[in-house]
Amino acid sequence: MAKLIKALLSVLVVGLMSTTISAASELRDVAVLYLRIATPERPVFSNLDPLPDDLGLAGAQLAVADNNTTGSFMGYQFILDTIDLDEGDLDAARAALQASEARYVVLDMSADEMMSLVDGSEDRLFLNVRSYDDSLRGENCRATLLHTIPSYAMRTDALMQFMLKKRWENLALITGNASEDTKFADALRKSSRKFGMSIESEVPWVLDGDLRRQAGAEVPLLTQQLDDYDVLIVADEHNDFARYLAYNTWLARPIVGGDGLRATGWARVNEQWGAAQLQSRFHDLAGRDMQDVDYAAWAALRAVDEAQLRTDFADHKDIRAFLLNGIELAGFKGRPLSFRNWNGQMRQPIGLTHASALVAMAPLEGFLHAENELDSLGIDAPESQCTAFGE
Repeated sequence: MAKLIKALLSVLVVGLMSTTISAASELRDVAVLYLRIATPERPVFSNLDPLPDDLGLAGAQLAVADNNTTGSFMGYQFILDTIDLDEGDLDAARAALQASEARYVVLDMSADEMMSLVDGSEDRLFLNVRSYDDSLRGENCRATLLHTIPSYAMRTDALMQFMLKKRWENLALITGNASEDTKFADALRKSSRKFGMSIESEVPWVLDGDLRRQAGAEVPLLTQQLDDYDVLIVADEHNDFARYLAYNTWLARPIVGGDGLRATGWARVNEQWGAAQLQSRFHDLAGRDMQDVDYAAWAALRAVDEAQLRTDFADHKDIRAFLLNGIELAGFKGRPLSFRNWNGQMRQPIGLTHASALVAMAPLEGFLHAENELDSLGIDAPESQCTAFGE
């Protein structure tokens, strides 16, 4: 009897192994193109925070690993093809796009470069994981371009909610010289008006010396030009000069931006809602902390995977429709993530953090919305200038 049972078990094991091998050989490929154009190098005061070479790409790689864990049981696998191009090389980007058969394209580049590539490629679904630019969600939106990185408006609305909650209503602003600083400052002004607050005084950043030696002397003189204020906001998207403001301003006030309170899609200090597990898996893969562009790339491909499973592997147009109207993605941020069907922006909480901890996750309690409280962050449907979605 024992020999008979052992023989039956052997047959069962062989049968299971044969089934597994057969299924593996018949996996359905899901092709994804990760298209990255290098950003221009810019002079900085400090090299303490170099950008990792695999920024964004590592998040996509983790998502592919996560997706393929499920795919190994469900009969599919994600195949990630990465194209890295030199600064401004749009011709090579167009050639790579034309040569690829991938229906899902992750775009890691500037807003202008995205618009140039998306136009004329209506047979694909594009995913923006790099640009915060509000115009991509507004007058320059494209029906085939979705955004998993938050917009400037979402980030500045989160900051204004926090400052209003703290009753810091008299605001001062210092704006850097980069184009990203100007766009962030514009979003700050719009958000301040949205929440009934006021930026009472502003100064541009004009210092260009070696701040590592001169901050203690130069920063007080610059900030002395500002009227009295409750909080100092710094529009310095690269955290270039903002790191030197703390403890050097003329008035002792809280600082928002730079090394002060920041509004991010993701930060290394996120630990709640299972985030520590995601952080750990990412660190094992990349050997560094996850950043907001990494998270955006991870969320983009996780959303595609979820949509495929929910639609029984429909074509990319039906996948897009599901993403805009049906998905609720678990994103380790305390609330399910979804997409706005009027501009393609992923709804998501915004973390308010400093270097060592998460302070709050916006939207904050008390900031309500008729449909979804996450829509209190960023451009809401009634004020949207995007007409491409037709929703």
